[in-house]
Amino acid sequence: MQRTVIIDALKRTDFGAEINVRGWVRSRRGNKNVSFIALNDGSTIKNIQIVADLSKFSEEQLKPVTTGACISATGTLVESQGAGQSVEIQLTGLEIYGTADPEKYPLQKKGLSMEYLRTIAHLRPRTNTFGAVFRIRHNMAMAIHTYFHEHGYFYFHTPIITASDCEGAGQMFQVTTKNLYNLKFDENGRIDYSDDFFGKQTSLTVSGQLEGELAAMALGKIYTFGPTFRAENSNTPRHLAEFWMIEPEVAFIQKDELMDLEEDFIKYCVRWALENCKDDLEFLNQYVDKGLIARLKSVINTEFVRLTYTEGVNILQEAMKNGKKFEFPCNWGDDLCSEHERFLVEEHFGKPVIMTDYPKDIKAFYMKINEDGKTVQGTDVLFPQIGEIIGGSVREESLDKLNAEIERRQIPMKDMWWYLDTRRFGAAPHAGFGLGFERLMLFVTGMQNIRDVIPFPRTPKTAEF
Repeated sequence: MQRTVIIDALKRTDFGAEINVRGWVRSRRGNKNVSFIALNDGSTIKNIQIVADLSKFSEEQLKPVTTGACISATGTLVESQGAGQSVEIQLTGLEIYGTADPEKYPLQKKGLSMEYLRTIAHLRPRTNTFGAVFRIRHNMAMAIHTYFHEHGYFYFHTPIITASDCEGAGQMFQVTTKNLYNLKFDENGRIDYSDDFFGKQTSLTVSGQLEGELAAMALGKIYTFGPTFRAENSNTPRHLAEFWMIEPEVAFIQKDELMDLEEDFIKYCVRWALENCKDDLEFLNQYVDKGLIARLKSVINTEFVRLTYTEGVNILQEAMKNGKKFEFPCNWGDDLCSEHERFLVEEHFGKPVIMTDYPKDIKAFYMKINEDGKTVQGTDVLFPQIGEIIGGSVREESLDKLNAEIERRQIPMKDMWWYLDTRRFGAAPHAGFGLGFERLMLFVTGMQNIRDVIPFPRTPKTAEF
């Protein structure tokens, strides 16, 4: 018999029909007359109940049906007598695909900590919480691709292995085929990469932006969406060594248009979650973050505040004068910390903020400098619970100004001649942003640790699975 996935089975009303479902047992309970099996196949957070009449099935037949076991159940679809579900299946046929020893299967107990579940990341998708998170993650990826496709953007694949070093080599994972136990050195005592696979030093990318800018100078509007890597020794709930980034780059737009794009895009993603992940969000709202759905709705129904960095610092300093205590200082020229950003969003304004016009010394070299010579046209989006969720800017299109900034910062550009060609040949005004996918996932799911919104987190000293 053809299998019916559980999300579809729960919607059926053709009572009396024979039906087959397959999945993993979440629980089995009962009495001397009947056994109730809760089955889940990952298609929905909801289980389907299978009722086994013990006059037709022996205890020996049902003994392997323990939590975690994988089964195929055939039976009659009937209207459910109990609360919580509209249909159930009266069991007529049972096949055991795989057993799960109750003494060894680690997901027997309820209330397992997030810390413990990270140690068994290969099994945690079978829990309600992580099943919900990963279904939402899929939906967020679909929302991203759909938004850009509908708005005329081209999905552009930027390289994962790169020789560009604009963000600082200390934060990059090196890629090499060299024998680390027998390295060759040049006359200056530096490693000789001439016999390496690419003939030069290469690393895993920290961003697809620079290559994305090249594409925008030909295709007009592009976006990248792929894995990026930071070799930062950051053991915090907000940092990963491997994460996904969404990075659109757009020709011929100015700062105001970029802010419009940032706000429209993130509202679209949140709206998509509310419309397409209702059951999973309701579960997370009940068991993880009771304010989750209200917060998501408030974002799509609220106009974001647009605020300059200078105005933001003034608000923060005024708050400190009135007794607000921050762990880190906040003076003009300081890079704002998450606590500062969250104060502005959660306590002062009570809504998301797009902060603009940052001091140039705390931002990247490629950002367009304002006429004051001190600030750049950055456009960062700050969110409740998260802090910065989007980092964007107008890019400097003038070759002379870009070169001057590169020289001032002493950035090694020997491997990035190609990037400067976008300003040398047919330079155009352009802008873009980067959104950390996992930061978006934190907001949409209400989870507290970024390691819990990616299937297999990569953090310092952690690469088990």
